[in-house]
Amino acid sequence: MNTLANRAFAATEWITKFAYINLLWIGFSLAGLIVLGYFPATIAMFTIIRKWLKGETEIPIFRTFWTTWKSEFFHSNGLGLLVAAVVGLIVFNLVFVERSGDGFTSVIQIPIYLCMFAAIMTILYLFPVYVHFELKWFQMVKNSFLMMLISPIENIVMIAGIVAVLFVIKFIPALGFFFGGSLIAAIIMSAAYLVFGKMDRKRRVTE
Repeated sequence: MNTLANRAFAATEWITKFAYINLLWIGFSLAGLIVLGYFPATIAMFTIIRKWLKGETEIPIFRTFWTTWKSEFFHSNGLGLLVAAVVGLIVFNLVFVERSGDGFTSVIQIPIYLCMFAAIMTILYLFPVYVHFELKWFQMVKNSFLMMLISPIENIVMIAGIVAVLFVIKFIPALGFFFGGSLIAAIIMSAAYLVFGKMDRKRRVTE
């Protein structure tokens, strides 16, 4: 009976933690007028989830979030510009493909869609790579791209998890306000963390 009560308490505690960082994510995004606040807040959220995955479950959440948001404000917005540029290209390509109905465009549709998929998956890996490693921009993008290429299973897990969360939110929108961002970040970070471990084990074998 005590074990059941302890598990229920632990589950409630984690539910509260995920709701809390989701609200912090929304609040700090708004504090930066969304445009400037979104990426620092997202990096802060990924930083906390990474620490939880490492076993640091008793960290002060607000102080860690606030400190990371401040320290990474300018650098993470640099990441934001990069992501915005890539997303802009993806949107442009989608519009181009939709509006062009000639035979040539039909032939190149599959490569275009594959490139867009690779770009989106690379962006998803960028956030875990950003908080896990200290790398320059080119190395960050290169590592994210390579991780995406060598991790088909983790990619599937990541996509399936995100789709599942979005599916639930579609029918229960209120859950999106409390858990949407934090659950998606946890899925992305968890899948990437598996890749980090796999890469680390391979590195140790080759040394």
